Amino acid sequence: MERWSKIAEWFDLNCEKITLVAGGIGVVFSLLGVRLGLPFDWAWFTIVLCGLPIVWGAAVAMYEEFDIKADLLVSLALIAAVAIGEVFAAAEIAFIMQLGAMLEEFTVSKAQAGIERLVKLTPTTARIVRNGKEEVLPADIVMVGDVIRVLPGEVIPVDGTILSGDTAIDQSVMTGESMPVDKTTGDEVFSGTVNQFGAFDMTATKEGEDSSIQRMIKLVKSTDPGNAKIVSLADRWATWIVVIALLAAVGTYVVTGEIIRAVTILVVFCPCALVLATPAAIMAAISNASQHGFLVRRGNIMERLAKVDTMTFDKTGTLTYGTPEVTAVETVGTMSAAELYRLVASVETKSEHPLGKAIVNGFMSHHGESFNSVDSFRMVPGKGLEATVQDKAVLAGNEAMMTLSNISIADSVKEAVHDYLNRGASIVYVAVDGVLAGYVALADRVRCESRAVVESLNDLDVMPVL
Repeated sequence: MERWSKIAEWFDLNCEKITLVAGGIGVVFSLLGVRLGLPFDWAWFTIVLCGLPIVWGAAVAMYEEFDIKADLLVSLALIAAVAIGEVFAAAEIAFIMQLGAMLEEFTVSKAQAGIERLVKLTPTTARIVRNGKEEVLPADIVMVGDVIRVLPGEVIPVDGTILSGDTAIDQSVMTGESMPVDKTTGDEVFSGTVNQFGAFDMTATKEGEDSSIQRMIKLVKSTDPGNAKIVSLADRWATWIVVIALLAAVGTYVVTGEIIRAVTILVVFCPCALVLATPAAIMAAISNASQHGFLVRRGNIMERLAKVDTMTFDKTGTLTYGTPEVTAVETVGTMSAAELYRLVASVETKSEHPLGKAIVNGFMSHHGESFNSVDSFRMVPGKGLEATVQDKAVLAGNEAMMTLSNISIADSVKEAVHDYLNRGASIVYVAVDGVLAGYVALADRVRCESRAVVESLNDLDVMPVL
């Protein structure tokens, strides 16, 4: 029974494809004159499988809503062709129209693929703390006010506020920002984002269905990815097309007295080229966009792009590579820049933070793998890390880390750091044995093609905005 159920489900999902393939076979066999012992032309298969749904749909639309659209003209051409015995012409029209309809649906499915990727990001479980005990429950039953514990590497199940703990959150799915954002008690966190380092407890401020990731999914689903305006051109002008086609067909018959010429007029008026060519173009555009990471919700978005006059960029990962690199190593005191670089790189070999990895990679690219041995490593989530390197107590982290450890930062250093911050850099301070030894500046690198893209936009009279 289960086997037949699966077969029925597969057939239901692929019914239109099967119909199209069978209709295509009918057209090919009719064109080649193949009969295979049958007493009728194979074109009838195509007419029944592909043509009858069109005629039925047009009839229902006329009866229920008096909706005169392109399908009505196609139906008239099909019926007329069959009436005079031109079954191959009728089959050809039916097949082309069915192919166009399937291409439109394929366009929709391409756009909907992005929704499936979002759904996969939705957390399914939550670690709820009740009466001091952890219990893993479905995320959709989380209520406002529930206390949830999130461990390192876990996806945050719902929106909330941190009750206790320090960490860094990867919010790239929501903001596109490639760098983790430091979070501490009182900060907001969002569903679908990833806890990078420390465990923390949070209070749920929204239920699962109202969380940020669910609202994003609803936004994408809210508007059905429809056709471009040009795809429905035949439908919008169908009334005039039908009237003109009928008048032309009747006029031709009156003048020539040949019914086949009148039917030919109806067949020629069928919007086959529009129905077939436009969905194919839109499908190709959406497919190409999805390969570059763009989620297109509607087919007409591709058409509206031609009217864009302003292009807005976010910096990280768009005009830049989205990965920080060491741009400067500055010392305070007697330690050399090379020695400070090796010291902080040695400590950061134990870190998983993107800034730490950037320091290690930068040092390796210039000095190889000559790291110092590291002992007593400890990470302070949201602030930095501390370790012992060759009997030296080393601290590396942000200004909050220095303040926490009572490391003073001179005003002259703050002024120099301020210049780097104004240029979009991130700063990692380094203290040795309780004294500030220097700092490392890291910044995102501009993509080599960004300048050419911005210049091309200017040439197109499109204003780029950061």
